[in-house]
Amino acid sequence: MERYIECINPATGQVWDTLKIPSAVEIEIMAAKAREAFQDWSVTPLAFRKQIVARFGELVQENLEHLAQLLTKETGKPITQSRREIRQADRRIRFFLDIADRYLAPEVAYEDEKVREEIAYEPLGLIVNISAWNYPYNIGYNVFIPALLAGNVVLYKPSEYTPHTGLEFQDLFRSAGLPPHVFTTIIGNGQTGAYLTERIPADGYFFTGSHATGMKILEQCRKRTVPIQLELGGKDPAYVANDVKDLRKVAAALADGAFYNNGQSCCAVERIYVHTEVYTDFLKHFVQEVKGFILGDPRNESTYIGPLTRAAQLDILERQVADALSKGARLLLGGKRIPREGNWFEPTVLADCSHQMEVMKEESFGPIIGIMGVKDDEEAINLMNDTPYGLTAAVYSSNPDRARRIMEKLNTGTVYFNMCDRVSPYVPWSGRGHSGLGLTLSYHGLRAFTRTKSYQLLKSN
Repeated sequence: MERYIECINPATGQVWDTLKIPSAVEIEIMAAKAREAFQDWSVTPLAFRKQIVARFGELVQENLEHLAQLLTKETGKPITQSRREIRQADRRIRFFLDIADRYLAPEVAYEDEKVREEIAYEPLGLIVNISAWNYPYNIGYNVFIPALLAGNVVLYKPSEYTPHTGLEFQDLFRSAGLPPHVFTTIIGNGQTGAYLTERIPADGYFFTGSHATGMKILEQCRKRTVPIQLELGGKDPAYVANDVKDLRKVAAALADGAFYNNGQSCCAVERIYVHTEVYTDFLKHFVQEVKGFILGDPRNESTYIGPLTRAAQLDILERQVADALSKGARLLLGGKRIPREGNWFEPTVLADCSHQMEVMKEESFGPIIGIMGVKDDEEAINLMNDTPYGLTAAVYSSNPDRARRIMEKLNTGTVYFNMCDRVSPYVPWSGRGHSGLGLTLSYHGLRAFTRTKSYQLLKSN
Protein backbone atom coordinates (compact mmCIF):
# COMPACT_ATOMS: atom_id res chain seq x y z
CA MET A 1 0.00 0.00 0.00
CA GLU A 2 1.45 3.34 -1.06
CA ARG A 3 1.79 6.11 1.51
CA TYR A 4 1.78 9.88 0.99
CA ILE A 5 2.42 13.06 2.90
CA GLU A 6 0.17 16.07 2.52
CA CYS A 7 1.78 19.45 2.03
CA ILE A 8 -0.23 22.01 4.00
CA ASN A 9 0.16 25.77 3.77
CA PRO A 10 0.29 26.86 7.44
CA ALA A 11 -1.05 30.31 6.56
CA THR A 12 -4.30 28.89 5.13
CA GLY A 13 -4.52 25.34 6.42
CA GLN A 14 -5.04 24.17 2.85
CA VAL A 15 -3.44 21.09 1.30
CA TRP A 16 -1.58 22.19 -1.82
CA ASP A 17 0.27 19.02 -2.81
CA THR A 18 0.75 15.35 -1.95
CA LEU A 19 4.02 13.47 -2.28
CA LYS A 20 4.61 9.74 -2.33
CA ILE A 21 6.70 8.25 0.45
CA PRO A 22 9.18 5.68 -0.87
CA SER A 23 8.69 2.11 0.26
CA ALA A 24 11.18 0.19 2.38
CA VAL A 25 12.43 -1.58 -0.73
CA GLU A 26 12.91 1.73 -2.55
CA ILE A 27 14.85 3.17 0.39
CA GLU A 28 17.09 0.10 0.46
CA ILE A 29 17.81 0.57 -3.25
CA MET A 30 18.63 4.26 -2.71
CA ALA A 31 21.02 3.34 0.09
CA ALA A 32 22.69 0.65 -2.01
CA LYS A 33 23.19 3.06 -4.91
CA ALA A 34 24.63 5.65 -2.54
CA ARG A 35 27.05 3.06 -1.18
CA GLU A 36 28.16 2.27 -4.71
CA ALA A 37 28.56 5.98 -5.53
CA PHE A 38 30.79 6.41 -2.48
CA GLN A 39 33.53 4.31 -4.06
CA ASP A 40 34.18 6.97 -6.69
CA TRP A 41 33.16 10.09 -4.79
CA SER A 42 35.44 9.33 -1.85
CA VAL A 43 38.50 9.37 -4.11
CA THR A 44 37.36 12.28 -6.27
CA PRO A 45 39.89 15.14 -5.94
CA LEU A 46 38.89 17.72 -3.37
CA ALA A 47 39.20 20.46 -5.99
CA PHE A 48 36.39 18.87 -8.00
CA ARG A 49 34.21 18.35 -4.92
CA LYS A 50 34.70 22.03 -4.07
CA GLN A 51 33.75 23.00 -7.60
CA ILE A 52 30.46 21.10 -7.35
CA VAL A 53 29.57 22.55 -3.96
CA ALA A 54 30.45 26.08 -5.12
CA ARG A 55 28.24 25.71 -8.19
CA PHE A 56 25.40 24.41 -6.02
CA GLY A 57 25.69 27.54 -3.89
CA GLU A 58 25.61 29.74 -6.99
CA LEU A 59 22.50 28.00 -8.30
CA VAL A 60 20.73 28.47 -4.98
CA GLN A 61 21.38 32.21 -5.11
CA GLU A 62 20.40 32.41 -8.79
CA ASN A 63 17.05 30.83 -7.91
CA LEU A 64 16.64 32.69 -4.64
CA GLU A 65 13.19 34.18 -5.24
CA HIS A 66 11.63 30.89 -6.33
CA LEU A 67 13.21 29.07 -3.39
CA ALA A 68 12.17 31.76 -0.90
CA GLN A 69 8.56 31.70 -2.08
CA LEU A 70 8.56 27.92 -1.76
CA LEU A 71 10.00 28.07 1.75
CA THR A 72 7.36 30.59 2.80
CA LYS A 73 4.62 28.40 1.35
CA GLU A 74 5.91 25.35 3.20
CA THR A 75 6.68 26.88 6.60
CA GLY A 76 4.77 30.18 6.83
CA LYS A 77 8.07 32.01 7.34
CA PRO A 78 7.68 35.68 6.28
CA ILE A 79 9.08 36.15 2.79
CA THR A 80 11.74 38.66 3.88
CA GLN A 81 13.00 36.15 6.44
CA SER A 82 12.98 33.33 3.87
CA ARG A 83 15.15 35.40 1.55
CA ARG A 84 17.44 36.30 4.42
CA GLU A 85 17.91 32.67 5.44
CA ILE A 86 18.87 31.63 1.91
CA ARG A 87 21.24 34.57 1.44
CA GLN A 88 22.94 34.09 4.80
CA ALA A 89 23.25 30.33 4.39
CA ASP A 90 25.60 30.97 1.48
CA ARG A 91 28.12 32.24 4.03
CA ARG A 92 28.38 28.71 5.37
CA ILE A 93 29.14 27.29 1.96
CA ARG A 94 31.88 29.85 1.39
CA PHE A 95 33.33 29.17 4.86
CA PHE A 96 33.61 25.42 4.29
CA LEU A 97 35.04 25.96 0.83
CA ASP A 98 37.68 28.26 2.30
CA ILE A 99 38.84 25.83 5.01
CA ALA A 100 38.46 22.48 3.22
CA ASP A 101 41.99 22.29 1.79
CA ARG A 102 43.60 23.07 5.12
CA TYR A 103 41.56 20.85 7.42
CA LEU A 104 41.08 17.84 5.14
CA ALA A 105 44.74 17.60 4.16
CA PRO A 106 47.05 15.09 5.88
CA GLU A 107 49.11 16.49 8.74
CA VAL A 108 52.62 15.73 9.88
CA ALA A 109 52.28 15.07 13.60
CA TYR A 110 55.93 14.23 14.30
CA GLU A 111 59.15 13.77 12.36
CA ASP A 112 62.78 13.08 13.15
CA GLU A 113 65.69 11.49 11.33
CA LYS A 114 64.19 8.01 11.73
CA VAL A 115 60.39 8.23 11.53
CA ARG A 116 57.60 10.33 10.11
CA GLU A 117 54.13 10.26 11.65
CA GLU A 118 51.10 11.55 9.80
CA ILE A 119 47.36 11.99 10.40
CA ALA A 120 45.03 11.46 7.43
CA TYR A 121 41.36 12.45 7.38
CA GLU A 122 39.19 9.96 5.52
CA PRO A 123 35.43 10.23 4.87
CA LEU A 124 33.05 8.31 7.10
CA GLY A 125 31.08 6.83 4.20
CA LEU A 126 27.28 6.84 3.99
CA ILE A 127 25.67 9.64 6.02
CA VAL A 128 22.01 9.63 7.06
CA ASN A 129 20.93 13.23 7.62
CA ILE A 130 17.48 13.74 9.15
CA SER A 131 16.97 17.48 9.05
CA ALA A 132 14.63 20.14 10.43
CA TRP A 133 11.97 22.42 8.99
CA ASN A 134 12.59 25.70 10.81
CA TYR A 135 15.84 26.58 8.95
CA PRO A 136 16.27 23.94 6.24
CA TYR A 137 19.05 25.88 4.48
CA ASN A 138 21.12 26.74 7.54
CA ILE A 139 20.59 23.43 9.32
CA GLY A 140 20.90 21.39 6.14
CA TYR A 141 24.10 23.13 5.08
CA ASN A 142 25.61 22.47 8.53
CA VAL A 143 25.60 18.77 7.68
CA PHE A 144 25.52 17.95 4.00
CA ILE A 145 27.94 20.63 2.76
CA PRO A 146 30.91 19.52 4.95
CA ALA A 147 29.86 15.88 4.50
CA LEU A 148 30.10 16.11 0.72
CA LEU A 149 33.32 18.12 0.79
CA ALA A 150 34.89 15.46 3.00
CA GLY A 151 34.01 12.78 0.44
CA ASN A 152 30.87 11.26 1.98
CA VAL A 153 27.59 10.38 0.30
CA VAL A 154 24.35 11.59 1.86
CA LEU A 155 20.84 10.25 2.31
CA TYR A 156 18.98 13.46 3.15
CA LYS A 157 15.55 13.26 4.74
CA PRO A 158 13.98 16.71 4.96
CA SER A 159 11.24 17.38 7.45
CA GLU A 160 7.77 16.40 6.27
CA TYR A 161 6.98 20.12 6.54
CA THR A 162 9.66 21.12 3.96
CA PRO A 163 9.82 18.24 1.46
CA HIS A 164 9.87 20.43 -1.64
CA THR A 165 12.85 22.37 -0.33
CA GLY A 166 14.62 19.03 0.12
CA LEU A 167 13.78 18.01 -3.44
CA GLU A 168 15.12 21.34 -4.69
CA PHE A 169 18.45 20.59 -2.98
CA GLN A 170 18.69 17.32 -4.89
CA ASP A 171 17.78 18.94 -8.22
CA LEU A 172 20.25 21.79 -7.75
CA PHE A 173 23.07 19.40 -6.88
CA ARG A 174 22.34 17.48 -10.06
CA SER A 175 22.37 20.71 -12.06
CA ALA A 176 25.69 21.58 -10.42
CA GLY A 177 27.18 18.35 -11.78
CA LEU A 178 27.13 16.15 -8.70
CA PRO A 179 27.39 12.49 -9.77
CA PRO A 180 24.20 10.41 -9.39
CA HIS A 181 23.33 9.01 -5.94
CA VAL A 182 25.97 11.04 -4.06
CA PHE A 183 23.15 13.15 -2.59
CA THR A 184 19.69 11.58 -2.38
CA THR A 185 16.59 13.21 -0.94
CA ILE A 186 14.20 10.78 0.74
CA ILE A 187 10.71 12.15 1.29
CA GLY A 188 8.84 10.88 4.31
CA ASN A 189 7.49 11.27 7.82
CA GLY A 190 8.59 10.06 11.23
CA GLN A 191 8.21 6.44 10.21
CA THR A 192 10.58 7.06 7.32
CA GLY A 193 13.15 8.59 9.64
CA ALA A 194 12.81 5.64 12.01
CA TYR A 195 13.39 3.22 9.13
CA LEU A 196 16.56 5.09 8.14
CA THR A 197 17.98 4.91 11.65
CA GLU A 198 16.81 1.39 12.46
CA ARG A 199 17.36 -0.42 9.18
CA ILE A 200 19.94 1.45 7.11
CA PRO A 201 23.50 0.56 8.24
CA ALA A 202 25.03 3.99 7.72
CA ASP A 203 28.45 5.26 8.79
CA GLY A 204 27.06 8.29 10.57
CA TYR A 205 23.66 9.59 11.69
CA PHE A 206 23.06 13.33 11.96
CA PHE A 207 19.71 14.54 13.30
CA THR A 208 18.21 17.92 14.10
CA GLY A 209 14.90 18.08 15.92
CA SER A 210 13.22 17.55 19.26
CA HIS A 211 14.82 16.02 22.32
CA ALA A 212 12.18 13.27 22.43
CA THR A 213 12.87 12.17 18.86
CA GLY A 214 16.61 12.49 19.40
CA MET A 215 16.46 10.05 22.31
CA LYS A 216 14.58 7.54 20.15
CA ILE A 217 17.25 7.84 17.46
CA LEU A 218 20.01 7.41 20.03
CA GLU A 219 18.35 4.24 21.27
CA GLN A 220 17.92 2.92 17.73
CA CYS A 221 21.54 3.58 16.76
CA ARG A 222 23.36 2.91 20.02
CA LYS A 223 24.40 -0.64 19.04
CA ARG A 224 26.29 0.66 16.02
CA THR A 225 29.82 1.87 16.54
CA VAL A 226 29.46 4.90 14.27
CA PRO A 227 29.15 8.65 14.96
CA ILE A 228 25.71 9.80 16.10
CA GLN A 229 25.12 13.52 16.27
CA LEU A 230 22.00 15.12 17.72
CA GLU A 231 21.09 18.83 17.60
CA LEU A 232 18.05 19.02 19.83
CA GLY A 233 15.91 21.54 21.67
CA GLY A 234 16.63 24.55 23.81
CA LYS A 235 15.21 26.82 26.47
CA ASP A 236 17.65 29.64 25.88
CA PRO A 237 17.86 32.38 28.54
CA ALA A 238 18.97 36.00 28.51
CA TYR A 239 19.94 38.22 31.41
CA VAL A 240 19.68 42.02 31.47
CA ALA A 241 21.98 43.52 34.11
CA ASN A 242 21.29 46.76 35.94
CA ASP A 243 24.20 48.60 34.29
CA VAL A 244 22.78 48.48 30.75
CA LYS A 245 23.07 51.95 29.26
CA ASP A 246 20.46 51.78 26.48
CA LEU A 247 17.59 49.71 27.82
CA ARG A 248 15.39 50.42 24.82
CA LYS A 249 18.02 49.04 22.46
CA VAL A 250 18.46 45.90 24.56
CA ALA A 251 14.69 45.37 24.74
CA ALA A 252 14.48 45.66 20.95
CA ALA A 253 17.29 43.15 20.46
CA LEU A 254 15.71 40.63 22.82
CA ALA A 255 12.26 41.08 21.31
CA ASP A 256 13.73 40.23 17.93
CA GLY A 257 15.62 37.31 19.48
CA ALA A 258 12.40 35.96 20.97
CA PHE A 259 9.97 36.54 18.10
CA TYR A 260 12.02 36.32 14.89
CA ASN A 261 10.73 33.43 12.76
CA ASN A 262 7.78 33.36 15.17
CA GLY A 263 10.05 32.07 17.92
CA GLN A 264 10.69 28.90 15.92
CA SER A 265 14.47 29.09 16.09
CA CYS A 266 16.83 26.65 17.76
CA CYS A 267 18.50 29.50 19.64
CA ALA A 268 15.49 31.80 20.06
CA VAL A 269 15.36 33.60 23.39
CA GLU A 270 12.74 31.68 25.40
CA ARG A 271 13.08 33.25 28.86
CA ILE A 272 14.40 36.59 30.09
CA TYR A 273 15.76 37.56 33.52
CA VAL A 274 15.98 41.28 34.29
CA HIS A 275 17.63 42.94 37.27
CA THR A 276 14.91 44.39 39.49
CA GLU A 277 16.41 47.89 39.28
CA VAL A 278 15.56 48.10 35.56
CA TYR A 279 12.73 45.56 35.42
CA THR A 280 9.78 47.95 35.06
CA ASP A 281 11.42 50.09 32.39
CA PHE A 282 12.55 47.01 30.48
CA LEU A 283 9.01 45.62 30.38
CA LYS A 284 7.69 48.93 29.03
CA HIS A 285 10.24 49.05 26.21
CA PHE A 286 9.89 45.33 25.43
CA VAL A 287 6.10 45.42 25.09
CA GLN A 288 6.29 48.56 22.97
CA GLU A 289 8.69 46.81 20.60
CA VAL A 290 6.56 43.67 20.28
CA LYS A 291 3.44 45.74 19.64
CA GLY A 292 5.21 47.12 16.58
CA PHE A 293 5.66 43.70 14.97
CA ILE A 294 3.37 43.29 11.97
CA LEU A 295 1.48 40.00 11.91
CA GLY A 296 -0.08 38.90 8.65
CA ASP A 297 0.20 37.13 5.32
CA PRO A 298 3.76 35.79 5.14
CA ARG A 299 3.91 36.69 1.45
CA ASN A 300 3.69 40.39 2.28
CA GLU A 301 6.95 42.32 2.44
CA SER A 302 5.98 44.10 5.66
CA THR A 303 5.06 40.98 7.65
CA TYR A 304 7.29 40.15 10.59
CA ILE A 305 5.22 37.40 12.23
CA GLY A 306 3.40 34.78 10.18
CA PRO A 307 1.72 31.52 11.15
CA LEU A 308 3.30 28.71 13.10
CA THR A 309 4.53 25.89 10.90
CA ARG A 310 3.06 23.11 13.06
CA ALA A 311 -0.59 23.22 14.12
CA ALA A 312 0.20 21.02 17.14
CA GLN A 313 2.26 23.82 18.69
CA LEU A 314 -0.86 25.93 19.24
CA ASP A 315 -2.04 23.61 22.02
CA ILE A 316 1.38 23.76 23.72
CA LEU A 317 1.37 27.56 23.71
CA GLU A 318 -2.18 27.76 25.05
CA ARG A 319 -1.27 25.35 27.85
CA GLN A 320 1.81 27.37 28.81
CA VAL A 321 -0.18 30.60 28.95
CA ALA A 322 -2.92 29.05 31.10
CA ASP A 323 -0.36 27.47 33.43
CA ALA A 324 1.54 30.74 33.87
CA LEU A 325 -1.59 32.79 34.58
CA SER A 326 -2.83 30.23 37.09
CA LYS A 327 0.46 30.59 38.99
CA GLY A 328 0.58 34.37 39.16
CA ALA A 329 2.06 35.65 35.90
CA ARG A 330 0.81 38.88 34.36
CA LEU A 331 -0.28 38.82 30.72
CA LEU A 332 1.09 41.96 29.09
CA LEU A 333 0.32 41.08 25.49
CA GLY A 334 -1.39 38.38 23.42
CA GLY A 335 -2.11 35.04 25.03
CA LYS A 336 -4.34 33.17 22.59
CA ARG A 337 -4.63 31.68 19.14
CA ILE A 338 -6.06 33.86 16.38
CA PRO A 339 -9.40 32.63 14.97
CA ARG A 340 -8.56 32.35 11.28
CA GLU A 341 -7.61 29.61 8.85
CA GLY A 342 -4.10 28.32 9.45
CA ASN A 343 -1.87 28.16 12.52
CA TRP A 344 -1.93 31.61 14.08
CA PHE A 345 -1.05 32.67 17.63
CA GLU A 346 -0.77 36.15 19.10
CA PRO A 347 2.70 37.42 20.09
CA THR A 348 2.57 36.83 23.84
CA VAL A 349 4.47 38.49 26.69
CA LEU A 350 4.19 37.16 30.24
CA ALA A 351 5.72 39.08 33.17
CA ASP A 352 6.35 38.24 36.84
CA CYS A 353 7.07 34.64 35.92
CA SER A 354 8.65 31.98 38.12
CA HIS A 355 10.29 28.60 37.70
CA GLN A 356 7.10 26.91 38.83
CA MET A 357 5.70 27.80 35.39
CA GLU A 358 6.04 25.69 32.26
CA VAL A 359 6.84 28.75 30.15
CA MET A 360 10.13 29.14 32.04
CA LYS A 361 11.01 25.44 32.04
CA GLU A 362 9.61 23.69 28.95
CA GLU A 363 10.48 24.47 25.35
CA SER A 364 7.92 26.82 23.74
CA PHE A 365 9.08 27.13 20.12
CA GLY A 366 6.56 29.82 19.37
CA PRO A 367 5.75 33.54 19.78
CA ILE A 368 5.74 33.58 23.57
CA ILE A 369 8.18 34.82 26.19
CA GLY A 370 8.32 34.65 29.97
CA ILE A 371 10.09 37.46 31.87
CA MET A 372 11.23 37.39 35.49
CA GLY A 373 12.92 39.88 37.81
CA VAL A 374 16.13 38.93 39.67
CA LYS A 375 17.92 40.67 42.50
CA ASP A 376 21.53 40.07 41.40
CA ASP A 377 23.89 38.25 39.04
CA GLU A 378 24.06 35.09 41.16
CA GLU A 379 20.32 34.62 41.10
CA ALA A 380 20.35 35.15 37.34
CA ILE A 381 23.09 32.53 36.90
CA ASN A 382 21.27 29.98 39.05
CA LEU A 383 18.00 30.45 37.18
CA MET A 384 19.61 30.43 33.75
CA ASN A 385 21.26 27.10 34.63
CA ASP A 386 18.05 25.68 36.07
CA THR A 387 17.21 23.67 32.95
CA PRO A 388 18.10 20.34 31.37
CA TYR A 389 18.85 22.21 28.13
CA GLY A 390 22.11 23.92 27.26
CA LEU A 391 22.26 25.44 23.79
CA THR A 392 22.81 29.21 24.14
CA ALA A 393 22.58 31.97 26.74
CA ALA A 394 22.92 35.75 26.46
CA VAL A 395 24.17 38.40 28.89
CA TYR A 396 23.53 42.13 28.42
CA SER A 397 25.74 44.50 30.39
CA SER A 398 27.91 47.56 29.86
CA ASN A 399 30.75 45.85 31.74
CA PRO A 400 32.57 43.17 29.66
CA ASP A 401 34.41 41.79 32.70
CA ARG A 402 31.19 41.40 34.67
CA ALA A 403 29.52 39.74 31.71
CA ARG A 404 32.47 37.41 31.21
CA ARG A 405 32.30 36.22 34.81
CA ILE A 406 28.64 35.41 34.34
CA MET A 407 29.13 33.73 30.96
CA GLU A 408 31.86 31.46 32.34
CA LYS A 409 29.36 30.03 34.82
CA LEU A 410 26.64 29.26 32.26
CA ASN A 411 26.30 25.62 31.20
CA THR A 412 25.65 26.11 27.48
CA GLY A 413 27.49 25.39 24.25
CA THR A 414 27.35 29.05 23.18
CA VAL A 415 27.30 32.25 25.21
CA TYR A 416 26.57 35.74 23.86
CA PHE A 417 27.63 39.15 25.13
CA ASN A 418 25.24 41.96 24.17
CA MET A 419 23.75 39.86 21.35
CA CYS A 420 21.51 36.82 20.97
CA ASP A 421 19.95 34.37 18.49
CA ARG A 422 23.05 34.25 16.32
CA VAL A 423 24.99 31.45 14.60
CA SER A 424 28.43 31.84 13.02
CA PRO A 425 30.17 29.25 10.81
CA TYR A 426 33.53 30.07 12.42
CA VAL A 427 32.80 28.61 15.86
CA PRO A 428 31.30 25.26 16.90
CA TRP A 429 27.54 24.90 17.26
CA SER A 430 26.93 22.46 20.06
CA GLY A 431 24.49 21.73 22.83
CA ARG A 432 24.79 20.33 26.32
CA GLY A 433 22.36 18.11 28.19
CA HIS A 434 19.01 17.82 26.44
CA SER A 435 20.22 20.19 23.71
CA GLY A 436 22.26 17.56 21.97
CA LEU A 437 25.34 15.53 21.32
CA GLY A 438 28.23 16.44 19.04
CA LEU A 439 28.66 19.62 17.01
CA THR A 440 28.49 21.27 13.62
CA LEU A 441 30.23 24.31 12.09
CA SER A 442 33.80 25.55 12.49
CA TYR A 443 36.66 23.35 11.32
CA HIS A 444 35.54 20.86 13.98
CA GLY A 445 32.26 20.58 12.09
CA LEU A 446 34.13 19.72 8.90
CA ARG A 447 36.25 17.07 10.56
CA ALA A 448 33.13 15.62 12.21
CA PHE A 449 32.53 13.93 8.85
CA THR A 450 35.92 12.26 8.78
CA ARG A 451 37.75 9.50 10.62
CA THR A 452 41.43 9.67 11.29
CA LYS A 453 44.06 7.25 10.11
CA SER A 454 47.55 7.35 11.58
CA TYR A 455 50.61 6.66 9.41
CA GLN A 456 53.82 5.71 11.18
CA LEU A 457 56.59 5.55 8.59
CA LEU A 458 60.11 4.29 9.10
CA LYS A 459 62.50 6.29 6.95
CA SER A 460 65.21 3.63 6.71
CA ASN A 461 66.07 0.14 7.99
